[in-house]
Amino acid sequence: MNILALDTSAAVLSVALATGTDVWYFEVDGGLRHGELLMDVVDHLLGSAGLEPTDLELAACMKGPGSFTGLRIAFAAAKGLALSLGIPMVSAPTLDCMAASQAAWPGIVLPAMDAKKGRFFTALYRGGLREGAYRDASPEEIAEALSASAVRDDPVMITGPAAEMVLERLKPLFDGSLDQSRFFVDPLGKRGKARELLDIVKKMDIVEATQEVFSGPLYLRKSDAELTFKAK
Repeated sequence: MNILALDTSAAVLSVALATGTDVWYFEVDGGLRHGELLMDVVDHLLGSAGLEPTDLELAACMKGPGSFTGLRIAFAAAKGLALSLGIPMVSAPTLDCMAASQAAWPGIVLPAMDAKKGRFFTALYRGGLREGAYRDASPEEIAEALSASAVRDDPVMITGPAAEMVLERLKPLFDGSLDQSRFFVDPLGKRGKARELLDIVKKMDIVEATQEVFSGPLYLRKSDAELTFKAK
């Protein structure tokens, strides 16, 4: 099955293309140029794989949380491809994809994205499975979750684009409830996760995904523009 997976949820843009047993991959730290670069990257991968857009059988993107603009870019591209080519579209939660790269970690995996305002989009995972809800959390709230009895003694791998920032914000909170030796930072946490997205969507029930073209991104909070408008 020819599957195209798009990740524009954070600073690094990544695209993965599965063609049977082969996977073609490209990533670039494009800053705020995801909208300009995305389709050029898609065309490059299709050309490298010897495919035409009409050869695609499934389009996938990150569901969120993540950059408001970035999520919309990938959703628009995936929906456009799905509708124009008559193929299904699916999406998968961004934090699930980030945690998937550390599924073998013998403890808690904490993917983190900068949610601004001193907060982070995050969740707790063990063995690739999420434990609890997706969070829009402060460092204090993250520390509280990591000091709970069920996870208090587990080593913690912090991954995702905000991993180093989270660890820095947690350092003042290291005391009797948080042992600094438990914490590790994924050195590849900032990389794009289109390959992990690809692996996740391969396991999905595609029949149930046909209505994804009518859905939208997962937001854990309203955008600054919405909050500003509401305040007025």
